[in-house]
Formats: sequence, structure tokens, C-alpha cells
Amino acid sequence: MELREIEIFLVLAEELHFGHTAERLRVSQARVSQSIRKAERQIGAPLFERTSRRVALTPIGERLRNDLRPAYRRIEEGLARAKAAGRGVTGELCLGFEAPGVAELISSTLDIFRSENPGCVVRIREADFANPFALLRDGEVDALITLLPADEPDITTGPSVHSEQMVLAVSSRHPLAAKEFVTLEDLARDTVLRAAHPPAPYWQDDPWLTPDGHPVHRGEPVRTFQELLSAVATGTGICPLAAHAADYFARPSLRFIPFRHAPPVHWGLVWLTSGETSRIRALAAACA
Repeated sequence: MELREIEIFLVLAEELHFGHTAERLRVSQARVSQSIRKAERQIGAPLFERTSRRVALTPIGERLRNDLRPAYRRIEEGLARAKAAGRGVTGELCLGFEAPGVAELISSTLDIFRSENPGCVVRIREADFANPFALLRDGEVDALITLLPADEPDITTGPSVHSEQMVLAVSSRHPLAAKEFVTLEDLARDTVLRAAHPPAPYWQDDPWLTPDGHPVHRGEPVRTFQELLSAVATGTGICPLAAHAADYFARPSLRFIPFRHAPPVHWGLVWLTSGETSRIRALAAACA
């Protein structure tokens, strides 16, 4: 028996009237009759005695009612507690960041969320550079701040929380290091490094081409951000990054050169569609 069929059976066992049961459950009387007939076929015996004047439980029906009623009440109580937790903006919200520096860049947004939801504690986690969605899918974070777009079938994209220009990370010994700015065409002048995301980056076609159609040579994917910076510093390749990297990861062996006429990058809030809660909705509202 399915949960809805158990509910219909227990209400009919209490009301002993098909019409009253249908009205109470807001279903048709035919739906009640159909559900009871199905349950009786599964059990192999009548659960109710029906006459034109009365409905009564059979001994088997009475025993089934006594067995099911306590268990069904526990299920109802568990569902009620889960719904209350989902509605209430309390407890802990674990927020992952693909780039930890963005947590500081949106600190005012997080302050708004905390002030509007004082009963909810925000905990910050750093997401895996190579697979930022892993924490979401493993249930280790409730939501994630990541580069947009995040075109994943099981993930809902919320509001953008921060936008910034791009810079090109090169070795301080690279010929481009002396330039005041670069363009997207300069990506064709060296090997472009990238993260080891399972899918190809959404903002690039395959093969990678500059706006003028020049091919871009892709380097081997790297697993960590520090690995990426080390590869750039030692001249293995170059890499476009969000502009805040120039402030957070400056070092003598690297140069971060602004792009001219390049589109900005956007960081946004995403979460598993099946895991949406009132805490996530409240955070999305604060971000918006």
C-alpha cells in the first residue's frame, strides 16, 4: 500500500462513511472506493463490510487499522518536523565558494542575510577547484557561489552576486608582461591553462577560438589553483582569471594584465534543485 492509500484506509476506518471520507480528504468518492478495492486485492481479503445502511471494519480490517495507525502517526510527525525545518530560517547554512576571495567581496551581502535571519548561522567552505559542484552533490554545502553560467540539469541558478573584469595571468618573464593591457586575441600567442572541470568550460567553444578566429592552444588541465599559479609563474602557459586574483594572489613571479574589450565574469548563487530550503531562498533574496 502506498502512503496515500494508507491515509484513505485509516480515515475511512474512522469515519465509516465513504462520502464523509471523500469530503475530508478532498477527493472523489470514487477515488476512495478505488483505493480500498486496490488495498483489498493486495491483501487478499475484505477490509470493510458494506451494506446500503452501514460500513464496518472486518476483523482483518480492524487488525490492519491497529497496526498501521501508530506507524502512520509517526510518519506524519516526521514529515511535519521536516516541513517546519524547511520553512524556518534557522539553523546552519553551509555556503561553498569556488573562489574563496569572493566571500570577502560579497561580505556586505552576507551581512544583510545575517541581519535579516539572526537565527541562521552561515558557515563557509572552499569548493574543489577541479569540480566545484561536488560539495553540492555530496550534500556538504547547501548552496554554492560559482562562476556563471552553471548549466547543470540538477542545479538551479539564482541571482548573480558579483561581476568583475578579467585579467590575464602571465609569468613576469613573459613577453606580454610588459604590456599595459591585452585583448582576447593575445590568447592565441601561448598555451592557455585551465581547470580540470569534468565538462568543458561553458564560456568557450570547442575548439577554442579568439573573436577573430585564431585557434587557442589548450594546456593540460590542472587540479588546484596553486598548481595553476605555479604553472603560469614557471612559464608553462597563461590563464585568464577574474580581476580580484591580482589583489589576492600577487607575487613577484606573476603579472596580472587587464583585458581590454573582454566581457566581464559573473559569480552567482546556485543550489541543487531538489535541496531547496527556506534558508536558500532567504539567501537568494539577500543576494538579489
